[in-house]
Amino acid sequence: MSDLINYVSCGLLWLGLLTKAPDLARRWRDPFLLTLSTVLALSSLCFLFGAPDTVGFVNDVSGVPNLAAPLTYGTITAYGAASLALVMRWRGGPGTTRAIRRWTLGYTVVLAGIAALFVLGDASVERRTDFDTYYATTPYIGEMIVLYLAAHLTAALVTAYRSLSWARRLRGPLRAGLVTMGVGTVAGCGYSAAKLVAVGARWGGHDWSALGTTFASACAGLSAALTVVGIVIPLFAPFLAERVCCWRTYARLGPLERALTGLLTREALRVPRPRWPSATRWLTWRQSSIYNGLHYLGRYLDEGLYRQTYADRLRAGGDPHEAQAAAWAAAIAAATRAPQERRAEAAVPLADRPDLPALLRISDALADGTGDRALAVA
Repeated sequence: MSDLINYVSCGLLWLGLLTKAPDLARRWRDPFLLTLSTVLALSSLCFLFGAPDTVGFVNDVSGVPNLAAPLTYGTITAYGAASLALVMRWRGGPGTTRAIRRWTLGYTVVLAGIAALFVLGDASVERRTDFDTYYATTPYIGEMIVLYLAAHLTAALVTAYRSLSWARRLRGPLRAGLVTMGVGTVAGCGYSAAKLVAVGARWGGHDWSALGTTFASACAGLSAALTVVGIVIPLFAPFLAERVCCWRTYARLGPLERALTGLLTREALRVPRPRWPSATRWLTWRQSSIYNGLHYLGRYLDEGLYRQTYADRLRAGGDPHEAQAAAWAAAIAAATRAPQERRAEAAVPLADRPDLPALLRISDALADGTGDRALAVA
């Protein structure tokens, strides 16, 4: 089950990375985009290398017992450093590039140290799940384990502090993303801390390997998931907000379209409905159908009724926009009841055709019956 979760998580992260591939191809020199892509790629590799089956595969193919351990540790360390760099890129400001360069150099040294200590040590017995506690007392290998855990814990602590402290000054999707990412890195601290406690217990002659495997793995999975979600929220929030706005606008235009349904069907004026349920396409479809109906009704819209209703609403203390919407609603209601019986003596001028905000107000007026009440008074 652990392998399946790891591989599914890895696949989802690569899918997210593929969605950014077009942007990366167009703006491959964008530092923020490069850092973001690096975080997603390293996060997916953490899940991939953390699966016991992958550990066994790497060890078997390479012929080096436990080679998967330094690869995994190096990936986790690099992921922590990349997450920190992403938050720093996100915030920006003077000295950001220089600070990121220093952190990158420092963690490059850490990665080199992990590789060197593994080469110097002796880890000839393959351990797929409890490598940390099994080799905690082995010369050089124990130091390698402590080095990577300390480096990861440092990066996670600094990332959590920077994310949460900066989030306090912000609002909206960026704040939500930073808080989520900060909570995720706190969970990442739990991974390193649990591993360090298990290693310390091994030094004291105790076997707390379950703490370093089960609990730490849960913290690592939760950390990666929350961190990626935190990254995604600010990136996709504007897209989602736009789609939600389109669907709300589409729904608000419903009463106006339903008032024109008989005419649109009878005169074959309705635009073909898009097959794919896209918010922007469906909104365009509904808006186009409404405009087709209003254009056809132009010869039947009574300008006298329109102006009388407009004046009555203004005298009653109504807002000019609301008065205009009520006047349109009354004229449309009158025209749609018997458009073929008579032609209006004075049609509403074509130049006065309403824009989208006006259409929304007209639809709201029809929804609450304003048009019918104005028509009854007239």
